[in-house]
Amino acid sequence: MKRFSGDSRGAAVSAESVEVSAIIVSYNTLQMTLDCLQALLHELKDFASEVLLVDNASTDGSAAAIRSAFPAVTVIENERNLGFGGGNNLAMKRATGRYLLLINTDAFPRPGAVRELIAYMDRNPRVGLVGPRLLNKDGSLQRSCYRFPSPARAWAETLWLPALFSTESKLGDYRRWAHDRERIVDWVIGACCLVRREAYKEVGGFDERFFMYAEETDWQRRFRSSGWEIGFVPSAEVTHLGGGSDPRERSTLNAHFFRSQDVYKLKHHGVAGLAVSRAADLVGLVLRLPCWLFWLLICPGDRERTFNKIKFKSRLLIRQITTWPASLPAA
Repeated sequence: MKRFSGDSRGAAVSAESVEVSAIIVSYNTLQMTLDCLQALLHELKDFASEVLLVDNASTDGSAAAIRSAFPAVTVIENERNLGFGGGNNLAMKRATGRYLLLINTDAFPRPGAVRELIAYMDRNPRVGLVGPRLLNKDGSLQRSCYRFPSPARAWAETLWLPALFSTESKLGDYRRWAHDRERIVDWVIGACCLVRREAYKEVGGFDERFFMYAEETDWQRRFRSSGWEIGFVPSAEVTHLGGGSDPRERSTLNAHFFRSQDVYKLKHHGVAGLAVSRAADLVGLVLRLPCWLFWLLICPGDRERTFNKIKFKSRLLIRQITTWPASLPAA
């Protein structure tokens, strides 16, 4: 395993112990991945660290370009796309660090972010996974903390009930919270997170039945079920661009998203829970579609965006009525 510190190309050095194993899964995002590695290696220069990059059968020459630009990065080149969870699992099995830093190719740590994440974990030994404060490209806040999905929460959100309660209430959510203080949360999105090795060893890796989406929600629920806490630390800031994939793949990504939602609900709430959640989805769509149609009539200047929203909601309504998973996929 190659370990390094120092310049941004990652000059290899020997180390008896690795503080941080950074893990990236890439798929056809060559330039973004190179930019991510440049920012990441700058952040890791003061730590004994290693970087493992899993290339999920990219067709844009990513693996060769990354090996050339960053020779100390360990590149694991897959013959097929294993998905987000499968790719990360492959690297986590090989990682040797005290902490595992999982970061997307479209996430760029700001100065001091990794140091703040590690310091938080050192102060909070019961936290198994912590997320940073995510920012959009323009520096605005990107919501990254959420409550666990459930049939009851699906109905609450359909009826706009969380807006009536504070972020501290079990009935509320985090949408009105400024993400401006450390706290324990249900789960954080997986664009960037630091994981304690002991927690990973106890809980295991991602459930690979989730090809992409919802795998981090499921994983962190398993952390919580094993007694580990999920933390959030705002002093660590990471710019997350989002939408790094080819726009032509958007329909495929949407299909993965809703399939993963079904898998999560079946796994944790059974067929009855999925049915109750699906009913909430349908009621929500029926309630909201007329609102979008009305908006289309009174705001012709917003016609394209509104029409696309109506088209998406209509297709989703049909999907939620006609597409029903027979059972949980085999592990």
